[in-house]
Amino acid sequence: MSVIIRKSLLELVFSGAFMKRWNDKLRPMELVEVDKQAHKMIVAWLLFLLNSKSMDVARKRALGESIIEGGIFDYLYRLVITDIKPPVFYRIKENPVHYRTLTDWVLAELRPRIMPLGDEFMRRMTDYLMRPEDTGLARRILHAAHLYASYSEFKLLKSINRMDHELLEIEQSFIERLGEMRDLAGVAELLDEESNVLGRFARMCGRLRFQKRWSQTPRVPETSVLGHLFIVATFSWFFSMEVGACRARAQNNFFAGLFHDLPELLTRDIISPVKGSSSDIASLIHEYENLELTRVVLAPLREGGYDEVAQRLEYLLGKAVGSEFKGTIRRDGMVLEASDDKLAGEWNIDSLDPKDGPLLKVCDSLAAFIEAHTALKNGISSGQLHHALYRIRMRFNETPVVAGVQISALLADFD
Repeated sequence: MSVIIRKSLLELVFSGAFMKRWNDKLRPMELVEVDKQAHKMIVAWLLFLLNSKSMDVARKRALGESIIEGGIFDYLYRLVITDIKPPVFYRIKENPVHYRTLTDWVLAELRPRIMPLGDEFMRRMTDYLMRPEDTGLARRILHAAHLYASYSEFKLLKSINRMDHELLEIEQSFIERLGEMRDLAGVAELLDEESNVLGRFARMCGRLRFQKRWSQTPRVPETSVLGHLFIVATFSWFFSMEVGACRARAQNNFFAGLFHDLPELLTRDIISPVKGSSSDIASLIHEYENLELTRVVLAPLREGGYDEVAQRLEYLLGKAVGSEFKGTIRRDGMVLEASDDKLAGEWNIDSLDPKDGPLLKVCDSLAAFIEAHTALKNGISSGQLHHALYRIRMRFNETPVVAGVQISALLADFD
């Protein structure tokens, strides 16, 4: 069965932007599920790199695939069970009969929207969700990343919820469960946010939840740069399935989506009309982003002994070719720019470590389109939102197929 991405699936992925977290606590800002998932998968990527150093290429690719799909499966599951509090959910998981009943219902709810991904995807998701007792490396990495991201949110709430009777119990639970994961390479370093560069980097990435997209335009829901990263990454994974990307290319596309706006830690979310107002301004912004990225992120990682992390970030961000939106391969130690035709053909092989650029741009534009479309559907009338929809539609009407994706036909489903 061929994979064809549908509007309903994209909207399902986006729906995590509505889903509030910690909604029984006093919050300094709204915390939403899609932001937490982005932070979780960034941390999972770091742990993936550190725990796969001694693996051969095949095992490393298999682990990366298991981490990405496991993260997506967990997210889709979470979208359905919504407001079940963690202590209640953990009790359900302790009873195999009750957990299976709940999971059967979740899968039935998800099936109509995820069936376009094919029977094999549905089988893998069912197998993953029905085996919560699995303690394989991918599952443990995802669990450690989940705990880290949730604990990071908790620390934002802690100071303003001092009268909450659950506070001490919740924090102690995080500390104990994260302590059990310290045998994984990188977990101890991530928790040392003050003196370890890896911990500081992970904490820094979490700050992208504070940066709202479309900051001059009212929207419902508001989306952050952090949540946008996860949405683009997930879209990239699904479209990689649709175009038949090899294992390395699909993983690179997901992780490139997860980091493509990382420079906005340093520049904030500069809107497209400003970036595109002139080539001089665009070049100036890009130069500043590169300098600051090196100074604040890449150089400290290298100096702290995490050269492999810095190297992979550079590759995912397209530093060697000047843009994350250019296709690349790696051959004979060199990073080379790659056309769509080559990536879809002879260069679509794991050994070349391929990464799509235009496909990433399609997913970035689709995420922006859905943000604007959803806000308008929810009654927010704004000239900027209407103009954004028009601009994206016109761009893809002129180029209806990009990187093998029938993007113009997909946008027509939103009429």
